[in-house]
Amino acid sequence: MSRKGWLLFCALCVIWGIPYLLIRVAVRELSPASLVFARTAPVALLMLPFALRPRDRAALVARWRWVLAYSLVEIALPWLLLASAEQRLSSSIAGLLVAAVPLMGALLYRLAGTTDHLTRRRLSGLALGFIGVAALAGLDTRGGQPRAVIEVLVVALCYATGPLIISRRLADLPGLGVVAASLAITALIYAPAGIGQWPGTVSGETVAAVATLGLVCTALAFVLFFALIVEVGPSRATVITYINPLVAVLLGIVFLGEPFTAGIAIALPLILGGSVLATSRSPAEEAVAG
Repeated sequence: MSRKGWLLFCALCVIWGIPYLLIRVAVRELSPASLVFARTAPVALLMLPFALRPRDRAALVARWRWVLAYSLVEIALPWLLLASAEQRLSSSIAGLLVAAVPLMGALLYRLAGTTDHLTRRRLSGLALGFIGVAALAGLDTRGGQPRAVIEVLVVALCYATGPLIISRRLADLPGLGVVAASLAITALIYAPAGIGQWPGTVSGETVAAVATLGLVCTALAFVLFFALIVEVGPSRATVITYINPLVAVLLGIVFLGEPFTAGIAIALPLILGGSVLATSRSPAEEAVAG
């Protein structure tokens, strides 16, 4: 990997590892709907003029149903559920549960017929990963938390489904254009509830958290991500998924005083190791990749 590729990779590992911390801070004062609206509306206004050229708009309109589906699956539903879950779950546990995305993706892509058969290595990875999720849910949840765990697992399923829609239905459209349109659609969906539930006063800490979520973790992150794909290719770019949970756990412990529990200690290597195995290439795929 080139020096530029490493810089982009390291930057994204941090940028996409901190949203869980920031969401946990923001939902202390904002409802999930208000947070999603605040994350998407300003960024959509910022990105739309630059990301959508006239010919791109026509292409997006022609496939508006799939753009809408992608918007719901990749942003609108998971961002609401994640904010709701973090009202009860620690940011560390939420970030670690979202690490199940590669496991969900391996199953979805297999069911969709877009990957090689499930080898023993991949099956072992899926088993390890889901054991890790079960261990985390069993050891570190109580009271109303099981519902929050389910919400985060639905988030992981959504995040695994979004790229499938992109690869099958929207692959020839400009990536930033699709993202900008999706942010705008989500902002419109949540505008009534987001504005209606907005509190009378908001602390500077919450404003800073929301601004960072929108400008850094969304706008800047997507620009860097597409640059990373160009630099190192899509398969290497997805390795970020394995690092983000480590960042989320570390930040939650350091800045929010969240405990490093037995569940996290057991689940962390199982989920991350399982994800690596479940998404590993078969010998045939390695030969094709050269």
